[in-house]
Amino acid sequence: MDELSLRTGFEIELLAPAGSDRQTLAEALAARHAGAVRRSFHTDSEPSAVPGVGVFRHLSPAFDVVDAAGAPVARLVDDITIEADLAPVPGARARPGHRGWYRLLSDDARLLRLVAQHADPGAPLASVLDPVAALFGVRADVFAAAARVNDATGATIAVALPLPAGRERPCEVVTPPLVTDHAAALERLLAPARELGFTVPREAAVHVHVDGAPFRRPAAFANVVRLFAHWREPLWAALGTNPACRRLAPLPDALVDLVERPWADDDAGWAGLRAEARAVGLTKYADVNLTQLVAERPVRDTVEVRVLPGDVDGHAVVRRAALVERLLLRCLDPAPLPRPGAAAAHDPRAALDELTAVVVR
Repeated sequence: MDELSLRTGFEIELLAPAGSDRQTLAEALAARHAGAVRRSFHTDSEPSAVPGVGVFRHLSPAFDVVDAAGAPVARLVDDITIEADLAPVPGARARPGHRGWYRLLSDDARLLRLVAQHADPGAPLASVLDPVAALFGVRADVFAAAARVNDATGATIAVALPLPAGRERPCEVVTPPLVTDHAAALERLLAPARELGFTVPREAAVHVHVDGAPFRRPAAFANVVRLFAHWREPLWAALGTNPACRRLAPLPDALVDLVERPWADDDAGWAGLRAEARAVGLTKYADVNLTQLVAERPVRDTVEVRVLPGDVDGHAVVRRAALVERLLLRCLDPAPLPRPGAAAAHDPRAALDELTAVVVR
């Protein structure tokens, strides 16, 4: 099946060949669409090795591809979960700061958002923090291979450091929401990637985003929780989830218990369920990301399914996404999703097909 009925966005994790990078693919896509590449920043975070600092947040080089009319084609970004394939190739010279690329780091998410608003993604490392320094009435400190802005008290606002060696190779292809011809649209992005030697990294996954609004109802939300909690093993088996994929996890037990309480399936019931769901430790790094459904101010108004395996073939991606779509549509049926029976262990795909035999459209 190469068609989906829901408006769907995809995040597809790829790896550029040694010596290449995500900008190379961005330029190839822009040429095919008679468009352009716009440099931007991608925000991510990683554990910190500095005592007393739990997480460092950073901005890394990203590339937005637009067509001749300025409409988005794809956004190409780093994915820090891709690590296993970045070991230096024997005989190759992998150095930090590929093409002069760098990351901007901060231990404060609010400060990093301020940096992203004022720093020029195309500026060289030595001067990229100058506009930020001006905001604080100070001058940036520039070193041989770094730059830093401290405020007037000496507290560090942000640091610019060369991009670590190899980090130019991960390439997450982020699509705009696709409405029709999903497989053909993905192939227009992935065929050039294959031609350039891009491959599927060892930790790769494909993430599928569908509009969140239909699932902001207690019955639908509860069914999504039941699907990814009770049917986790059959789903992984049927989809071929990559066991090396990082940042997957079951939904919290407290959430699974919460949705089984007798919530009224109306606005008042949803308001109560949403408020309590925010307090159970939901995180985006689970098999399904439900954080935007319960957020007071969603950044991206979607349900994100994160358990599809990596692939560089658009038709294969959409075939798996079609199963996910059918399951999500079943979740819109107010009838509670049943638990899997014994047969699901022997034939997970058949069990899931049976589960979606009646689909609400």
